[in-house]
Amino acid sequence: MALYVYKFGGTSVGTVERIKAVAEKVKNARDAGDQIVVVVSAMSGETNRLVALAKEMQPQPTDRELDVLLSTGEQVTIALLSMALHQLGCEARSYTGAQVRILTDSAHTKARIREIDEANMRADLDAGRVVVVAGFQGVDEHGNITTLGRGGSDTTGVALAAALKADECHIYTDVDGVYTTDPRVVPKARRLDRITFEEMLEMASLGSKVLQIRSVEFAGKYNVKLRVLSSFMEGNGTLITYEESEMERALISGIAFNRDEAKLTLTGVPDLPGVASKILGPIAAENIEVDMIVQNISANGTTDFTFTVNRNDFMRAQKVLESLRADLGGNTTIIGDSSIVKVSIVGVGMRSHAGIASTMFKVLADEGINIQMISTSEIKISVVVDEKYLELAVRALHKAFGLDQE
Repeated sequence: MALYVYKFGGTSVGTVERIKAVAEKVKNARDAGDQIVVVVSAMSGETNRLVALAKEMQPQPTDRELDVLLSTGEQVTIALLSMALHQLGCEARSYTGAQVRILTDSAHTKARIREIDEANMRADLDAGRVVVVAGFQGVDEHGNITTLGRGGSDTTGVALAAALKADECHIYTDVDGVYTTDPRVVPKARRLDRITFEEMLEMASLGSKVLQIRSVEFAGKYNVKLRVLSSFMEGNGTLITYEESEMERALISGIAFNRDEAKLTLTGVPDLPGVASKILGPIAAENIEVDMIVQNISANGTTDFTFTVNRNDFMRAQKVLESLRADLGGNTTIIGDSSIVKVSIVGVGMRSHAGIASTMFKVLADEGINIQMISTSEIKISVVVDEKYLELAVRALHKAFGLDQE
């Protein structure tokens, strides 16, 4: 007997028919002798509908009351799925996050899980019931309902799997696994049989939308084996786990990219101690996240300072820099560019192979693509290029590193 946590996203439970299909899948697994905990999201579109209702009442909804409202979406789904299971003769019991007692901090709309009381779930599983839990939500120490932020149901699924020491956590989505890159950009992209937590974490942080990054962090921390599967077709999906000695180490596992990038450059900045802090401190104070940073070698006592931000924060970041110009010196100019993208190669194989960076740069050069910025880690190399070259860069790199081949 194995214990599995299944997580189904909003599209997987978007209609009554799809909820019934999920119930069939869950019943079949239970009938095969496995213990099953199901975590579900709100039906697709429901969260947006609830947010719109909230904004009709209050343009900037109070966080506590917004959490109370948004948590009802998952409550609808757990009740309907439990009813569908009962109709199939499969005993089930539904729980909200508060009923399980998924204890979180008090940061409404973006709470973090502190601990989980698995006693009630254990009792139901031992009695042969399927446990159906509302994702995306918990309760703080004062009894207030909290939500975990965008993609929080993935985190709920992984957290329950960790608490219950489940054999695997299955994340059911509208894709059948993790691919070497986006198949819409590269039709020859392949589904990976397995990938390491490190690689998946890099892919998620670099723009891959398959899994929410917090759920991958959580899974890696507590060694929860994750498997990404399709809700709509059969298959083995992609297993996300620790690197194992017997795993075949591909040189590069995938190509990730992010269209939501913008670049800001300050020229003529005085090359003095503390200037980076003087620039980035006010940016951080505005809750704007900075990604890549480059500072050029000093010339004539001045330097150029370049960094990237999310494109949604581009205008706000420009305003912050404009307010700093007087403090930085009269010759400082600000140049902005919101038509850039970040392209990255990811793979644990980089650790033991030299020359990967030079290969990447040569491939881009051969295609006439100019590199504007470079960032590296142990298993990742990222470059910033002009947005118009995104698809060409991804396709060329995908082919050059052999990802087109089985």
